Amino acid sequence: MEPSSPSFRAQPPSRANASAQTERFTSLRKNVDQQKPEPPSRGQRTRRTVDLSPATHRALDIWQRDAADRLGFARVTGQEVISTLIELLLKDAKLSAEVTRSIRERR
Repeated sequence: MEPSSPSFRAQPPSRANASAQTERFTSLRKNVDQQKPEPPSRGQRTRRTVDLSPATHRALDIWQRDAADRLGFARVTGQEVISTLIELLLKDAKLSAEVTRSIRERR
């Protein structure tokens, strides 16, 4: 490359500019740190994830497709299945006891 060719590298900021940028970011950070996060509203959803073995994942996919066929829907999502199961678990004492027993046996 010829010495007269323009350089595409960014020029490092001068010392005065570098400290000015640091001050700006520092003041922004202070403002963010001073703001308290709002508590989640009652309507806000909270995400949970679950790890499944490949075989269980495949079996759930098959079950979802079968359920969609039985219901006449294009598909039934895993979200719908898990949300419905949790709602049933929290309402049904017998199911709750069965899940508790199953957890005890797995440990």
